[in-house]
Amino acid sequence: MSLAFLVTLRAFSLLDRSVKDIVGVTMPGFATSGKTEINANELMGRTGVNKRVVDVSTACKQNFDDIGHDEGLKDITYENVQARERTQILMNLANKEGGLVVGTSDLSELALGWTTYDGDHMSMYAVNADVPKTLVKYLIEWVGGVEMVDASDLPYDIVDTPISPGVVPGNGEGEIGQKSEEILGPFELHDFYLYHFLRFGAGPEKLFVVARRFFSGIYKPEEILNWLGVFHERFFSQQFKRSCLPDGSKVGTVSLSPRTDWRMSSDISPGPWRDRIE
Repeated sequence: MSLAFLVTLRAFSLLDRSVKDIVGVTMPGFATSGKTEINANELMGRTGVNKRVVDVSTACKQNFDDIGHDEGLKDITYENVQARERTQILMNLANKEGGLVVGTSDLSELALGWTTYDGDHMSMYAVNADVPKTLVKYLIEWVGGVEMVDASDLPYDIVDTPISPGVVPGNGEGEIGQKSEEILGPFELHDFYLYHFLRFGAGPEKLFVVARRFFSGIYKPEEILNWLGVFHERFFSQQFKRSCLPDGSKVGTVSLSPRTDWRMSSDISPGPWRDRIE
């Protein structure tokens, strides 16, 4: 989200438009951590954009009631209701203001399907769609330092915050309760797999060999193999989300857009790759 915001700032600077025309929206809910909320407010405050706050809790509770979902059950329905409510708010606000919803999902999330279908999966233009997560971190530090006056500390603080969808509460008040890399595995591994798989067509056997050499002393072979299995399982089961992506910018040499580099049936099975990994 931070990178999409910083890219929008750069676009407005190039167009010589006032940052007051940028509407930055925070949408706190059941799992919003104190750290992420503070950083979001600080980011908007230092840049001077038009800031809005819309709490999604009441609307989500109404939705739980409407569909008969127990709010105490922290399952996928609980998570996705929040993500879709946030997207609905942004889309409706964009209609009201005559604006565009700038997408936040990056290449790594799209490869792994780590995005809610018709939630953060959807936007009016996806600026991060071709940027892997490891590059996202670097760009936040670099662009943040260039675009934001006296804000050299903030981009680093944002990058140091654990990556989280922010939809499952932590054990304590204001804690981050859901950390993406604890569920999916390290993004540096997944980006490594994705690059060699997309760019060179490497199969799971070769990916395991080169990853063992490259990450020797960092990850154990059994960890590399485990996350390699997660990568293939999710990549081949989540194509349906990539088949209907919004327009976005192509940044690197490969893309997962169904309109350019990657075309695959949405009902393909990960079974053959799972067998090879086993």
